[in-house]
Amino acid sequence: MSRDRALEELAQSSQRLREEPLTSESVFRGKLLDVRRDTVKLPGGATATREYIMHPGASMIVPLLPDGQVVLVRQYRYPMHRAFVEFPAGKIDAGEAPLATAQRELLEETGYRARKWTELTTIHNAIAYANERIILFLAEDLERGEQKLDENEFLEIFTAPLDDLMTWIAKGEVTDVKTVIGAFFVKEALAKR
Repeated sequence: MSRDRALEELAQSSQRLREEPLTSESVFRGKLLDVRRDTVKLPGGATATREYIMHPGASMIVPLLPDGQVVLVRQYRYPMHRAFVEFPAGKIDAGEAPLATAQRELLEETGYRARKWTELTTIHNAIAYANERIILFLAEDLERGEQKLDENEFLEIFTAPLDDLMTWIAKGEVTDVKTVIGAFFVKEALAKR
């Protein structure tokens, strides 16, 4: 099957599976999240309730140092009640381009600026209950500066060889999905160089 035919079949399948919204209400609206409850018409004609979270999206950065190490952050994540090792990331502000978010967050969280930026991919990390998308970037040719953390933002930065990060992922010690995917994308990109 040709690539074009496969894409056409995928589009047709998406239309056959589409759920049509009938009603929509905001159940809770906070600083970051908008929790919604919709009634939808299913492809077979019945109706169902869908609860989901609206999220403005985020950018994540894989900061790569010339020696092959990556810059990571350790940050406490309240929903999981523990600290996680992650790549720097942050919410896209209204009207902000994803690259601008990445550049701002890299500086704020780590103090680094990058001269070279590569967009890696876009992921949807919680498709069953949120519309969040995360755009992943590779940041290279880094210059160290001073962190500019937001008020009441607490995190630690450190560097590690990419191979060590891959080992931590394999052992289940690093489980943040955006970090795991970013690490695999960068490892593959570096292997092609």
